[in-house]
Amino acid sequence: MIIDKTDIPPNDTKPPAVSSKKSRKKRRKRKGRTRPTSETEIIKPVSSQAAYPRHSIDKCLRIPRAIIEQNAGKDCTESEAAGFVGVGMSGDFRLELSSCKKFSLLERPETGRIQPTELAKKIVRPQNPDEELKSLRQSIINAPCISEVYSHYRGENLPDELFFRNALIDKFRIPEDKISEFTDIFIGSLLAGKLIEEREGKKRVLDITEEVLGVSDPEQRRKALGKDVKITSGDTCFVMMPFASPIGDYYSKVYETAIRKAGLVPVRADIEIFATGKIINQIWRGISNAKVLLAELTNRNPNVFYELGLAHAAGKPVVLVSSNQEDVPFDLQHIRVIYYDIHDPFWGNKLIEKVAENILSAIKTPDEAKFERAVSG
Repeated sequence: MIIDKTDIPPNDTKPPAVSSKKSRKKRRKRKGRTRPTSETEIIKPVSSQAAYPRHSIDKCLRIPRAIIEQNAGKDCTESEAAGFVGVGMSGDFRLELSSCKKFSLLERPETGRIQPTELAKKIVRPQNPDEELKSLRQSIINAPCISEVYSHYRGENLPDELFFRNALIDKFRIPEDKISEFTDIFIGSLLAGKLIEEREGKKRVLDITEEVLGVSDPEQRRKALGKDVKITSGDTCFVMMPFASPIGDYYSKVYETAIRKAGLVPVRADIEIFATGKIINQIWRGISNAKVLLAELTNRNPNVFYELGLAHAAGKPVVLVSSNQEDVPFDLQHIRVIYYDIHDPFWGNKLIEKVAENILSAIKTPDEAKFERAVSG
């Protein structure tokens, strides 16, 4: 404890007849305003703060819409904006203003005044059929926290409730007491932007990276992701997958290409190895030497799951891939899984890019791609 020594008289002197500090201290104490006397007392407890918008985007749009419709979109004071909406200047309205700014719907031309952004104007008064939806999606992707969670799950199914909750807390640092609120806002906003589609009871997040984020070149995305990833010549990615067609054919058509795009050398325990009689040794060596692993889980091939057990023992990061969520065991669903749809005519090219990105992501943050962490109920 650090004590303010100015409040302690020297040993060889008596306290002065009038101690202004002590008198003030006593008065403060009587009024319930005791002055802190240590560093620990000065530090305030950390409250759970929410960086994300506290309202879904459809709710937030009412403020810029009111300014556009009743004030021709010109700047105004916050109290005037409240009047346009038909509410008072309460704390709830100020929180809504903050949410609007996080969605890039409002801006401040000067202190004390607000106005709709160009993005908000395109949503409220679109000039062509596509402009409203594209601008709405851009606004959603701009929002803090929502953007990060969207980018993580784009092109994939959202995990079951327990695993999604754990990911929000551990990976995205959403305060635990706000998980329910964030989930409602996240799902509600993505539904408003038609960024989620329901399929067989699962919510699939659409990948519109090229449309909204303006990054049309996958190579640029990989370079941005891999700037902090160290890969040396000869680093390998060991592929665990069935050999038989049609899934076995994906190795040469998809996975080899994806792995090389990520800068690694693809390795698979090809069927010829069985002739040596030492297939287990070959597999263990391939897993142990690999920088990262790739597992194709479709159809729950027993050999693949055996190799996954070896990967668990070796503590290796693994990229999981499947065309069917039912083929992913419950105790693996806390790890990110790439799902693909073979009915999509472009599924092969999309899967190549997603696998390449996820390989780099697994190398960059290996703890998120390992089996060591237990999932609590």
